[in-house]
Amino acid sequence: MSTQPNAMARSRAVLSLEYPMSLGRYDTYDKAQKAVDYLSDHQFPVQNVLIVGTDLKQLERVTGRLTRQRVAVGGLVSGAWLGLFVGLIFSLLDTGSNGAGFVGVLLTVAFGAIFGLVWALIGYALTGGNRDFTSVMQVVATQYEVLVEHKFAAQARELLTKMDPMAAAQAQVDAAREAERQRAAAEQASPPPPPTV
Repeated sequence: MSTQPNAMARSRAVLSLEYPMSLGRYDTYDKAQKAVDYLSDHQFPVQNVLIVGTDLKQLERVTGRLTRQRVAVGGLVSGAWLGLFVGLIFSLLDTGSNGAGFVGVLLTVAFGAIFGLVWALIGYALTGGNRDFTSVMQVVATQYEVLVEHKFAAQARELLTKMDPMAAAQAQVDAAREAERQRAAAEQASPPPPPTV
């Protein structure tokens, strides 16, 4: 019997709110975290808060060229580390021979290095010259929204207003403009009433 569905259900329950309401949107995670930290410092029940990263984008930073020599060195090193790990495990489990343990570790390191070298070169050859560069990838959000359970929204907003009154006033102005824009769009979308005769 698998426990994975239960674990997934638990994580969904932890990462959701019953009736979430937005407290604000922030350009960086640090600003969202600062808002939640401020709430926490003022005894707000922060277990009812959720930070959601929205508008995800993937960043890939190219770190260098990938050459056959670089692949070979990387395969040699990673294979040697794997061989060292396996050799040490075998030497710890081998209680019969005293001097052969060290030789066994050296042999598994050498075998691991050769295996890693060959495996890395085969993998590089199979790519056919595509992606001849190394890189680091990260998925980041462009905005972070702080949500709170509906029954705590008024209290949280009041606290955040004390934290940064100018930002709170700007958020109210932005919300009023958005409501006005939505009202105007709804009026334009609805047909005009028929003339009365």
